[in-house]
Amino acid sequence: MSLVNFEVQQPYITPSQLLLAMDEVIPSQTITNAIISTSSVGQRQRILPTHVVVVLLIAMSFWSSDSIVSVFKNLIHGFASLRIPELIRFKTPTSSSITEARQRTGASVMTRLFEMVAPPLATVFTPGAFLGGLRIMAIDATVFDIPETQENARVFGYPGSRPGTYPAFPKARLVFLVEAGTHLITDAFISPYRIGERKGALKLLRSVSDGMLLMWDRGLHSFKMVNAAIKQKCHILGRVPAHVKFEVVQTFDDGSYKSWIAPDGQSKKKGATRIPIRVIEYVVEENGIEKVYRLITDLMDIAIFPALLLATEYH
Repeated sequence: MSLVNFEVQQPYITPSQLLLAMDEVIPSQTITNAIISTSSVGQRQRILPTHVVVVLLIAMSFWSSDSIVSVFKNLIHGFASLRIPELIRFKTPTSSSITEARQRTGASVMTRLFEMVAPPLATVFTPGAFLGGLRIMAIDATVFDIPETQENARVFGYPGSRPGTYPAFPKARLVFLVEAGTHLITDAFISPYRIGERKGALKLLRSVSDGMLLMWDRGLHSFKMVNAAIKQKCHILGRVPAHVKFEVVQTFDDGSYKSWIAPDGQSKKKGATRIPIRVIEYVVEENGIEKVYRLITDLMDIAIFPALLLATEYH
């Protein structure tokens, strides 16, 4: 079938529809509770109460290409469409007034709100969310440009560049914990560019727990990661760099083998001892070239978690 005069129509969502959808995910009472729990309630009535500022900050991601004043106007239009009388009386503030209100609100209330609304949400009916009864989680990282200001340059820093060149923007590093079945980010750690992703990944282990299977790429492999995750009673499945070697202690029927991972010097001084692990080696053909992959896990039951199943799930 040929398509004649075909064009893609961008969907249009009105501000009131967006606010209704947002209220389904982040109810107004939840925002209020976050404000109260972080002692962010204003001492006097202001033109921009904390609750409105929080909604404005969330709305900025919906209208990311608009100015902050335009985003506020969209909110007012949405509030009016929803017939919320006490909010219709707001006058559009200046951008400097909004900036003051954002600084007054602070980061703690947004952090608390994130913690309240972003736990893992997958159910047993969510495709790809569980493996052998374990909730699949993953850690990944990225870097992104931030506005070039003196303060950002001082705090976050610039990436390295070739001699005679100068990086355009400071960069921040973001490490995040994701629920695989829903792609929901359940925890995140933002740091200066110079701080490696391993440090951020270790921070995120605060949010894993019993009943989870945590995956990570070879760049995050370390004894500390394995040790900290297992201490949280979380199971692990991580890729290993090529230079890391393992002793074959016991070979299993599925081709994987039992081994152990030794503590680094710092962990050893703190009393850490080697941890038993299972190593899964397999070959993937990519563009006609065979590439060897190795995974380590603490899951030793090959009947429930055979090597092929874990390798397939990892990819």
